[in-house]
Amino acid sequence: MRRILMGSAIVGAFLAGLAVMAWWSPRAPIDDAGQPEPAAKGQREVLYWYDPMLPQHRFDAPGKSPFMDMMLVPKYAGDAGDSGSVTIDPRLVQNLGIRTAPAVLDRIDRSVEANGVVTFDEREIAVVQARVEAIVERLYVRATLDPVEAGQPLLALIAPDWTAAQEEYLSLRRARTPDLQNFIEAARRRLLLLGMSETQIRAIERSGRSDTRIVIHAPRDGVVAELAVREGARVMAGSSLLTINGLSTVWINAAVPEASAGIVSKGAKAIASVPAYPGQRFEGTVDAVLPNVDPQTRTLSARIVLDNLDQRLTPGMFVALQLQPADAGPRCVLVSTEAIIATGTRQVVIIAEGQGRFRAQEVRVGIESGGRSEILEGVEPGEEVVLSGQFLIDSEASLSGALARLSSESSASDRTQPPAERHAADGVVTRIEAGAWSIDTGPVPSLQMGAMDMTFVPPVSTSAIAVGERVRFTFFSNADGAFEIDEITSVGAMEDTP
Repeated sequence: MRRILMGSAIVGAFLAGLAVMAWWSPRAPIDDAGQPEPAAKGQREVLYWYDPMLPQHRFDAPGKSPFMDMMLVPKYAGDAGDSGSVTIDPRLVQNLGIRTAPAVLDRIDRSVEANGVVTFDEREIAVVQARVEAIVERLYVRATLDPVEAGQPLLALIAPDWTAAQEEYLSLRRARTPDLQNFIEAARRRLLLLGMSETQIRAIERSGRSDTRIVIHAPRDGVVAELAVREGARVMAGSSLLTINGLSTVWINAAVPEASAGIVSKGAKAIASVPAYPGQRFEGTVDAVLPNVDPQTRTLSARIVLDNLDQRLTPGMFVALQLQPADAGPRCVLVSTEAIIATGTRQVVIIAEGQGRFRAQEVRVGIESGGRSEILEGVEPGEEVVLSGQFLIDSEASLSGALARLSSESSASDRTQPPAERHAADGVVTRIEAGAWSIDTGPVPSLQMGAMDMTFVPPVSTSAIAVGERVRFTFFSNADGAFEIDEITSVGAMEDTP
């Protein structure tokens, strides 16, 4: 009997000790509704609980994670990383060799690099024609691309109509009758219309004899681009004899990338360089941007006019161009291009907040030039942007979690604009693939649907759920019209949660 009493006393003392330990152990106060009460003075306030493996999911109460076989972790107010931030020991930051630079407010170099080819200036083309029917007696130029100077003889013609018009004019001049003055002026104008120059008319006036051979002279400097006749050929009135292209100015037809079409415009300054004259630069002006995009190269043609008084630029030469817009553009926020991380669907930079804190910030990027990129939205002037070591931060400081939260919050925001209706259902997983899950689903009252085997887009974060497992989940109809799982839990796992 004494042994029984002694054993009872020992058990009672042990239970009392457990009760005292439970009473004095730290715990979150619970209100009448079963929710944690606000933290007392001196205690850290818990904002929410989360699964360390899936930090984008938040819970209002502690317990076991419905996704992983582990307990939820509290997130306290004031912790770094509340807004996608992470904290790294400053000594580790120094060891990683992380470089930063402030975002600056400046004008970006909006120049555009392009390639082009030198061509003739079509405004400098002169066509030599026969005004009357004639025969080519002699050619003074015999091949295309022969150089000519203004006033140089090109060819001699025998034209009976010209000879007759000269004789008529000389006869009226010899008559010396005052009443014939109007007829004399009319005959002289006829000679001009037939193609005779003032010099030729004054020559026949001095000699008093008509010229049976009419020599046609070059109207400008240039080269013979086309020679349409030969000696002895008969030409009709209005037919083309030669074409002369001037070389005092030339065109460059430049291929401008379609993405730069909004930068290059008429009046932009152009600096050209050619392999034939290394180290020399030729300056010109964009005369026009032609309204046509090449479907193969996705480029527009920009016509550039360059002075070529020394005729060093020859049509057909390849030219490298730098096009500088006439308008320098407004001042904008600029960061180094190497600071931008392209994630596939968005662009992100890492902001250094000081004392080892880093934050992932989504940005909208504009023009990139000279190693700097224009930031249209997301970064303010003066903010320190990480230039190197972004991926070391990702691996050493678990920044991937911060980037994932940024991506998750952005995706969640996209889905709630407008909000999609959620539907709850139970079922058994029958097949799991990378892009589609099949679930033998029970009735879905919100859709007025009976039990059936349905296909779903899997959740962003796939939990440890296997085929044949009974699950409870919510889903919605996404932008593509497919049913996408929003949240999913194992019913068995929920039942095992203490």
